Amino acid sequence: MPAELGSAFTLPCSIAIANRLCKAAMTEGLAEPGGVAGARIARAYRTWAEGGAGLILTGNIMVDRRYRERPANIVVDGPQSAHAVAGLSAFAAAAKSGGGVAIAQISHAGRQSPASIAPEPVGPSAVQVKLPGGLFATPRALEADEIAEVIARFAATAKACCDAGFDGVQIHAAHGYLISEFLNPLVNQRTDQWGGSLDNRARLLIETIRAVRAAVGPRKAVSVKLNSSDFQKGGFSFEDCLKVVAMLDEEGVDLLEISGGNYEQPRMMGLEGTEPVFDGEVRESTRAREAYFMAYAEEVIKAANTPVMVTGGFRTRAAMEEALDAGVAMIGIGRPLCVLPDAPARLLAGAMDALPAFETDLALGEGFWGPHSASDLIKAANGFAAMAFFYRNIIRLGEGAPPKRQMNLLLALIAHQLEELSDARVMG
Repeated sequence: MPAELGSAFTLPCSIAIANRLCKAAMTEGLAEPGGVAGARIARAYRTWAEGGAGLILTGNIMVDRRYRERPANIVVDGPQSAHAVAGLSAFAAAAKSGGGVAIAQISHAGRQSPASIAPEPVGPSAVQVKLPGGLFATPRALEADEIAEVIARFAATAKACCDAGFDGVQIHAAHGYLISEFLNPLVNQRTDQWGGSLDNRARLLIETIRAVRAAVGPRKAVSVKLNSSDFQKGGFSFEDCLKVVAMLDEEGVDLLEISGGNYEQPRMMGLEGTEPVFDGEVRESTRAREAYFMAYAEEVIKAANTPVMVTGGFRTRAAMEEALDAGVAMIGIGRPLCVLPDAPARLLAGAMDALPAFETDLALGEGFWGPHSASDLIKAANGFAAMAFFYRNIIRLGEGAPPKRQMNLLLALIAHQLEELSDARVMG
């Protein structure tokens, strides 16, 4: 019998999830100075937790404050003050306040740490992010002992999050952050045990999973977010993905989220980067689907024993149910919940058959910047402006203000950039 959105699902670690909808991970930018979880992050997650999703997945909790994804990330990277411990516990309690399962996403930004935070970021090799505007500096290649430290940091952060009350963690190995960088042969040009063959490029991910599992124990969830593809010629391919999925099956991962892309090719946001999308592996029929990564997930499900979650582009109940029929365990919903945080409850109650497509009204394309511009800078501005709409609404949720369904995108982009610069100064 096909699964329904309201049906329960039990992870291999025995944690039961009440329904198949997940509030997907989205960067929040709501930390207090020092990367501490405070009232704003708790307020936002209490709102999302009351919205009906069976699984609540946090945005990036950074394992190293030197290499954050943005200035106001939550950071758990060493001995915590009593204030920080209390804040993390309140964060976990808020995320679970609606009765759902809460999993903390843990991450290291690697070379995708902005220059305003990291004038010298780190990566597997000294390969700079190819985006205009000087947003990212040239990284320094990590030394072998530093890679061992990264693994230890993931384990320590995972334990701290679980001790605070989270039901598990998700290791972020997608979207061009550090672990994803090691998987990507365009970025990982090492010749030691951490580079070259796929076994070597996947070593950081596998060793991190083992260290995290040892730190949190068998009853906490250990999830992985993995790219189906980087969508770049010569990058991490779907063939690579399937081989890594086979490795993950051997490690006892509880939930595998399939995504794709990175800052250079942001397919996870439904956007095109500054270079052509390399999608030779995608069946033509995939372009007609609303869920960006569903065709990849179907192939992963055939090959994997690990439960699979898919996030990216789901907008209709019909597509969600079709995904469940294909074997997907959990459906991730992200950006719509920035504006309609109770959308899962509405879907489950049958009060809604489709999520609002806010992106349709947000693209700064024809009529704003001019039609079909070839400028890389304009492409980047388009993407950042669209995302600024959601960033600003997450901040509104954190401040207890109602979300806005419409806003001037140019003003939203300016406000976002100014706040990021301010946060970079205040957060340190």
